[in-house]
Amino acid sequence: MSSVVTGRRPFPVLLTLALGFVMAMLDVTAVNVALPGIALDLQVPLAGLVWVVDGYTLTFAALLLAGGALADRYGPKAVYQAGLALFLAGSALCAMAPDGVSLTAARLLQGAGAALFMPSSLSLLTHSYEDPALRTRMLGAWSALVGVAGASGPLVGGLLVHQFGWRSVFWINLPLGVLAIVMAQLLLAAPPKRPRALSLGSHALGVAALAGLSFVLIEGPVLGWLAPAVLLASGLTLASAAVLLQRERRGSHPLLPRELFQGSSFGAANGVGFLINFGVFGQLFLLSLYLQQGGSGDALQAGLRLLPMMAAYTVGNFMAGGIAARHGTRRPMLLGLLVAAAMAALLATLQLAAQQALPYGVLVPVAVLMNVAIGIAIPAMTATVMQVAGKAHANSAAAALNANRQVGALVGVALAGSMLQMAPGWPQRIVLAYAAVAVAYALAAGLVDRRIAVPTSVPA
Repeated sequence: MSSVVTGRRPFPVLLTLALGFVMAMLDVTAVNVALPGIALDLQVPLAGLVWVVDGYTLTFAALLLAGGALADRYGPKAVYQAGLALFLAGSALCAMAPDGVSLTAARLLQGAGAALFMPSSLSLLTHSYEDPALRTRMLGAWSALVGVAGASGPLVGGLLVHQFGWRSVFWINLPLGVLAIVMAQLLLAAPPKRPRALSLGSHALGVAALAGLSFVLIEGPVLGWLAPAVLLASGLTLASAAVLLQRERRGSHPLLPRELFQGSSFGAANGVGFLINFGVFGQLFLLSLYLQQGGSGDALQAGLRLLPMMAAYTVGNFMAGGIAARHGTRRPMLLGLLVAAAMAALLATLQLAAQQALPYGVLVPVAVLMNVAIGIAIPAMTATVMQVAGKAHANSAAAALNANRQVGALVGVALAGSMLQMAPGWPQRIVLAYAAVAVAYALAAGLVDRRIAVPTSVPA
């Protein structure tokens, strides 16, 4: 069977590759809406809720590069299906969790499964479409499908929690995952393997660094920033990161091929991915709690209120393909980030001037414009990374991009949790959150302006 799609059946293949990513995005966004129900049912404190979200992100981010290496060694199709199976096992354990610790442990397993199938899905997409123009259109459609899942996640989660309780948010993954495994077996070809060393020591150092960082950011506000456990975790983070960087510079088997860093675009685009996810998931965590606790709504009402803000990302994704075809990827990435930074700063300013938390009618139009702009920037960022990588390093590049984005989500959620712990009320929390988002998007725009110098139109 050929590994290339010539146009005969591009959309069934696209749907197959998107299903895993869609399932994971649906799970991430739906879980945010389910947090108050989890807290009430399992008696989980705020720091525990942050662990429920970031436990998944921790193993996801830490093992993504390993997932890319395994896809090279054993083939992306086999690793894609194995990751889906592991994610389904974690989902079932989440749905049956008797307490917060068990739920967090099951979320770690979910993250490990996602770390296997996420990079493989993007690599399979790159291999499946030989024609660059078709590949670009499919990449835009793939981003849009993922965006639809992310946008509908809060509403789907709200409906499920309202009708069946928070555990249904995890049970819903089982039929989706089984369908994805079956379709992959029937429709996807197996690209050639590219065996390479796994660098287990480097992966272990990455896990240690992210675990230590997660503990510091989540438990610091609870235990105190100078508590012995927090200081010990800080030392672990710094030491692990330092040794990892040393191994990457001088080791014979680096986690990422050094060819990817010959220019500045790859590293800069990954930095943009980190900062975008910092803003997107930090504010999602904050708003999901605010709309239920500060706004006195239930999960369904929160899902409905989040829908226009989440759908804005999808609108931007749909717009991105046509814009990139006319202007390349650098310009929409830069302008999208600048507009988003301005809108986040406007929200922080409006809240600072108000005496009470911003009314929903003021919050939503500004947030929608901000998220449309980010939705335009994301496919351009992805296309830039995959163009630099080419087919030879598609697995590694996809893993690196997703890892950096998930680390951004981890840090964003953890800092949002810290703001909830430290700020006395919702007005102060909203000011802090959107000021941080504005800074993140502005920094990302600076990276594009200074480090991504050559406009691109289609991934090679």
